[in-house]
Amino acid sequence: MDQDCWSISKFIEVSAERVFLNMYLVESKAGAITCMLFSLLFLGTWPALLTLLERRGRLPQHTYLDYTITNLFAATLIAFTVGEIGRSSMEQPNFFTQLSQVQDNWPSVWFAIAGGVVLSLGNLSTQYAWAFVGLSVTEVITASITVVIGTTLNYYLDDKINKAEILFPGVGFFLIAVCLGSAVHASNAADNKEKLDYFSIDSNNGVGTKDVTDSTRTNTNTVDMNDLENGEENAKAGTALFLIEVENKRAMKVFGKSTYIGLAITFFAGACLSLFSPAFNLATNDQWHTLKDGVPHLSVYTAFFYFSVSSSLLATILNFTFLYRPVLNAPKSSLMCYVNDWDGRGWALLAGLLSGFGNGLQFMGGQAAGYAAADAVQALPLVSTFWGVILFGEYRRSSGRTYTLIAGMLIMFIAAVAILMASAGKRKSN
Repeated sequence: MDQDCWSISKFIEVSAERVFLNMYLVESKAGAITCMLFSLLFLGTWPALLTLLERRGRLPQHTYLDYTITNLFAATLIAFTVGEIGRSSMEQPNFFTQLSQVQDNWPSVWFAIAGGVVLSLGNLSTQYAWAFVGLSVTEVITASITVVIGTTLNYYLDDKINKAEILFPGVGFFLIAVCLGSAVHASNAADNKEKLDYFSIDSNNGVGTKDVTDSTRTNTNTVDMNDLENGEENAKAGTALFLIEVENKRAMKVFGKSTYIGLAITFFAGACLSLFSPAFNLATNDQWHTLKDGVPHLSVYTAFFYFSVSSSLLATILNFTFLYRPVLNAPKSSLMCYVNDWDGRGWALLAGLLSGFGNGLQFMGGQAAGYAAADAVQALPLVSTFWGVILFGEYRRSSGRTYTLIAGMLIMFIAAVAILMASAGKRKSN
């Protein structure tokens, strides 16, 4: 009896020790999918918050500097908490242990840093693309490019743990979504041009408005976003007057600009974003065997910390430069103006937290089920499109052609995400 009690006690002790040691690792398919779903929600919401601020006139340089602060804070918090759970071992060192071993794992660290650099360039580009192309189409095109390129690279890096016969049809659906996303943009641009042309005709008949590029003067025919609180009637979403109001308030003026500028920025952002996940994959799994024998792979949390530091550092340098040398006709600013700009700062800080935790959850899910399957979080345009319609009135009063293209685009996207989820595998222990 005593022997049996001792055996049971020992079994519980050993089991508890193993759980305590490994509890910070996501290992099950269900756990990985849960991480992906939360990541999807977070990564689909933060772009909407930054777009909202730009449309209310806050300079993108100010917004992105605030965003960078909390984005790095989220990664640091994950590393110093979840990355420290459990006892460190030679095979699975915790965060602080791996920081002290940086001289041994520099090759993996550099891959993590490279991933952060391309992510920073991609996110920074999308912030400007939103102004030209709109939130929904920008997110669909960049996410689709990310999946087409990034998922293919991750499939081979992960030693084909995902089912190719399921995975690649899903990639094909994303590729179709890219084409439909471009068509949606062209169709919506034509709809807006038609609305503005009719408004111009009405203006000539005495119903006009002032020059839409003059944002420093008060327009008696435009209504502020906050006028609803004062009981005044607001221009209806989707109308020509609504488009003019948005243009008068926004930080970046895009009327009259070539649509090709927005699409070029969008495709550049997509190319950058397609590389950050494969780089992170190499940082945590060392498929190219750059580490010396006996040196443990970087944990997700350590790699994410280096990844976020490089991303935040580059974003800070570029946005401080853009304060004094803005791009794409954004207004000039200064460090003092940024420090004193508290209008919308809370939303920008929240966006950084959502992005940081969203990326962290994506990597945690990818380490468990394969980074190719984790690219299913690129369904974020489904969330962004929802916010685009609810918050910004995108596609209101558009043509039947535009609505048909949007429906087709979203159907292709939903199908692609479902297929990628179904291809999830299970990573072998290192």
